Amino acid sequence: MMHEMVCDLATQRRIHVVGVGGPGMSAIATTLQQMGHLVSGSDIKNSLTIERLQALGVQINIGHDIAVVENCDYVTASSAIPHHNIEIVAARSAGTMVLSRAEILAAICSQRPTIAVAGTHGKTTTTSLLVRIFTHAGLHPNFIVGGDVLNESTGARWTNSQWTIVEADESDGTHLQLPLTGSILTNIDSDHLDHFNNLAGIAESFAIYLSQIEGPRIVCIDDPLIRNLPHSGDWCTYGFDSTADFRCDDVIATDGRTEFVITDQRGDGLSVAISMSLRGRHNVLNVTGAVAMAVLCGIEMQVAADAVETFEGVGRRFQIIGDFNGATLIDDYAHLPREIEAVLAAAKFSDDGWERIVAVFQPNRYNRMAVMSPEYGDAFANADLVVITDIYSSGTEKIEGVTGELVAHAVRARHPAQQVLYFPSRDSLAEQVSAVLQRGDVCISMGCGDIEFLPVEILQTLQGGTR
Repeated sequence: MMHEMVCDLATQRRIHVVGVGGPGMSAIATTLQQMGHLVSGSDIKNSLTIERLQALGVQINIGHDIAVVENCDYVTASSAIPHHNIEIVAARSAGTMVLSRAEILAAICSQRPTIAVAGTHGKTTTTSLLVRIFTHAGLHPNFIVGGDVLNESTGARWTNSQWTIVEADESDGTHLQLPLTGSILTNIDSDHLDHFNNLAGIAESFAIYLSQIEGPRIVCIDDPLIRNLPHSGDWCTYGFDSTADFRCDDVIATDGRTEFVITDQRGDGLSVAISMSLRGRHNVLNVTGAVAMAVLCGIEMQVAADAVETFEGVGRRFQIIGDFNGATLIDDYAHLPREIEAVLAAAKFSDDGWERIVAVFQPNRYNRMAVMSPEYGDAFANADLVVITDIYSSGTEKIEGVTGELVAHAVRARHPAQQVLYFPSRDSLAEQVSAVLQRGDVCISMGCGDIEFLPVEILQTLQGGTR
């Protein structure tokens, strides 16, 4: 299916990025700057991300000013930026084209054959794995990922390669606007109901997404909703299922590493042994999908396996931060029930020798929790102690009666014997959590808000520091 481009990046353009400090837009700004465009940006506060962009040559204004959009060819912003932002209003008044993140990303993708990773869970890790495999194979791809690829120390880069690898976000329908050569679809789960209304709407969007791609379409056959999608029979499948084209099996977790076997069952049954630092069966699936795509793009299976062995991971994906009096502190982006369940299962069956799993969760978005909080009842089953704090709004309006305690109630209702604590104050969370940690614990803080800073805040309590 042809995608009509609303902007042309084939020649140098003057482009301004509103909200440039956010993870999505900073990746866009990085890519555009390295492509050779004249890029500027604005944000309400300084950050390490802003400093990184400035080091690349991006001109950034702290605060919003209508003067910064003068003489621009394009202005772009994420869906989180309100339409009444003064820079957006000024650009429209001047007749300057204002592009969504989806539109500017689509324009970037149109410059090279592009492989995307889509799905409710696992996109960032699987995309980063593809980047690692293609780089190890000497292809050095352009990439835009929703997190820092630790091997590359960045989440975006334009190398002028023949390949581009991106993460296809479904939250606002971006995935449907991208001109793609191929894609991996990891799974389908309930999320972004404000955009899709229900799970059936999400599934339908992914069916449309796959129908628009002419090249390799690699899907996880283990996912029941993917199995039920209408298709023409030319998909390549991966998973633990015995019918998968690329089957993963024989998983062994030992000493903080995971070993398993991938077999290409399409022909001669070529197998390759994988050893990786990632934990959990969900990451076994992520790796298998990435290896399958690499093989279909002409990379030898063993080359892909060697790349995975040296993969350092992604920021905020089971990232070990430090040691607190003999307790291991881990940070993870997991914020949906299946993600939390997968992370805690990875910790429980990792053979790291942890004596107790402490799960600390910050729910995200009032509108999400108003609808989904009961679904978290079983997500923490593998934790010995569950700590819930209050909701991180992510710009959503507060809803009367909707608090993090709804999640705590859901867990207690499903598992009455489980120890569940509700600490609503984010400001005192580090002190409260540090008081319950014991030697031999693993403390996994999860969520997509400012919970990412909790491990460092806990470490600071050792020196009597404050948040």
